[in-house]
Amino acid sequence: MLTSKLVPYFLTFLVLFHTGLAHTCSMYKVTKDGKTFVGCNEDAWRTSPRIWLESAGKNAIYGAAFTGSRFDGSNGFAPQSGMNESGLSFSRLASFTPRRRTNCKKPPILNQTNFLKHILHSCRTVEEVQRYVSQFDRSTFMEDVLIYIDKSGKYLIVEPYSTQIGYENTYVLSNFCPSITSQKKALKLNRYRKGIELLNSKVDTTLVFLRSLSDSMHVCRPKIGDGTLLTSIWNLNDGKIHLYFYHDYRKSRTFDLRDELQKGDHLLSIDDLFPINAEFEKLDSYKTTINTLWIMWTMMIFSFILFCSALYFLISFFFKKDARNYLKLLLSFLGISLSYYLFVLCTHQSIFYFQAPYEDRFSAIVSLSAYVPNILVLIIIPLCYWNYAIFRSKSWTFFTRNLFMLNHVIYAVLLCFFGYWRLFCY
Repeated sequence: MLTSKLVPYFLTFLVLFHTGLAHTCSMYKVTKDGKTFVGCNEDAWRTSPRIWLESAGKNAIYGAAFTGSRFDGSNGFAPQSGMNESGLSFSRLASFTPRRRTNCKKPPILNQTNFLKHILHSCRTVEEVQRYVSQFDRSTFMEDVLIYIDKSGKYLIVEPYSTQIGYENTYVLSNFCPSITSQKKALKLNRYRKGIELLNSKVDTTLVFLRSLSDSMHVCRPKIGDGTLLTSIWNLNDGKIHLYFYHDYRKSRTFDLRDELQKGDHLLSIDDLFPINAEFEKLDSYKTTINTLWIMWTMMIFSFILFCSALYFLISFFFKKDARNYLKLLLSFLGISLSYYLFVLCTHQSIFYFQAPYEDRFSAIVSLSAYVPNILVLIIIPLCYWNYAIFRSKSWTFFTRNLFMLNHVIYAVLLCFFGYWRLFCY
């Protein structure tokens, strides 16, 4: 995966221009007969799922287990869910909270990963978590909602501007902030609705039922088969951890938190704990601008060449009248369109995983750009003919003819990439 040290330019634009929720997640908690279980589905396109143990020590009252898949540099992996020795569990879900004007003078959270780890290392109940997080300005979590559950069954919703303790025996959460989202709107999320429906029909704490509940809420998208990367079921009373890899609920691995902590700090690659999963292997070998450095740089270079070519053809159209002059106007339009579309491919990870035409709910321009591959495939044959005719007649200058040829080579390469990524709209 790309790191900020290798490509700071790319990551800056990814944060600024990536819209929509790249990663969806869901969770539930069930309390019955004095036992509490928490299930978490991490839905991500990353291929590095991990579980790691961090023992109690000088700066940690409680040892804890964490799962996650996003590498956060010197901080290690960023936790997506976890549980500590006292039976406190948490889950982090992608969400969106509109920014508000506040006069908050609380200290900011400087490191999200360390902040989340510290809570499990130092807190025993949701009340303790609430007191701790209330000391900080949580605006760094504008794209997240956090939920903490202790073994009594109480849970705490932590949003950027609010916290709320709940006492229901069952609770389901997905990618929304409960304080600003109506139940009617939340039920439009399939994974959330399915979890609610199953718990409305039955409440049980057997592993068979909890596995079926996780299964009902998992995601498997049709294009690449991606979706739920990791499912974890946490037994808060007994300290048992049940893992399921890449939405295959036929195979599991179980860990005892106390036994694992006695081994000291250690980290395990979850895909190594399970037999080969054909769907995951397909995802792991799938190359995009986001996970393959040379492809990203190729798209950026192509974007730059096409944009400069578009300007050149546009200027030439107005100042040099020659044969097939209006073709230069077409090439200018095509160059600008492709240049922008390649920029989209470098900043919108989800476009590679959702079926074409990709729809961006926040940008009509990005949604319209999804049709650029179709425009190119429809016009490529006429472009071949005009390219051949111009070279044969030499009606354009040497530089202009060869620039047209260079653009044509780029078009051909891009069509191969577009076909591989299934970006054509049928």
